[in-house]
Amino acid sequence: MRTITPPAPGHGAPQADPHDRITRRLLLCGAVAGPLFVLALLLQGAVRADYDPLRHPGSSLALGEDGWVQAANFIVAGVLSLAFAFGLRRALGGAVWGPILVGIWAVGFIGAGVFTSDPVSGYPPGTPAMLPEHSSLTAALHDLFSLPGFVAHLLACVVLARTWGAGWAVYSVVSAVAFAVAMVLASAAFTQNPALVAYGGLLQRAAVTIGWAWLAVLAVRLLRGGK
Repeated sequence: MRTITPPAPGHGAPQADPHDRITRRLLLCGAVAGPLFVLALLLQGAVRADYDPLRHPGSSLALGEDGWVQAANFIVAGVLSLAFAFGLRRALGGAVWGPILVGIWAVGFIGAGVFTSDPVSGYPPGTPAMLPEHSSLTAALHDLFSLPGFVAHLLACVVLARTWGAGWAVYSVVSAVAFAVAMVLASAAFTQNPALVAYGGLLQRAAVTIGWAWLAVLAVRLLRGGK
């Protein structure tokens, strides 16, 4: 039977018994999902011919002959994050909204891997810089999964900000704001804003790195019993 230890004074939700192997394995999925995703994203951007990681979105890596690598990267990260959402629920004593929001983020990545986006900013070579006026079906589904996932991540930062003390709350809120600002600027860049278009990929990478880092830190703190 799984036992729950009471929270320390001034702290948030109770933590799972550290001897619960299932919970720890699920939490470990959350600790590794982000680093693996970001590493794979950066490596692909560095070696892909004609691809400019400063300019082009990560989703564009799923286009073309080697696109399956980034598609798999999306799906693996999403599956690991979904496992983490279940571990989060167990670790927080049956909490509801935080795990649900992390689960939506996870499903967003799985959907982004299954459905590819349209070309943008001139990649792959020979495609127009602007997104088409009418999105393809796969691109529409890509956005349908991705956008709610990003919003869910922001809300998760807010909902789980009180899990521990003031330091964690500040980190969570700052992460949410930085994530949102970077994503808005990246979106403006991909619509060919003259001042930002050359840095859309960089801004998007900054956003996803901030988001994944927050989830990884959350997972590690839970693995360490909230320390």
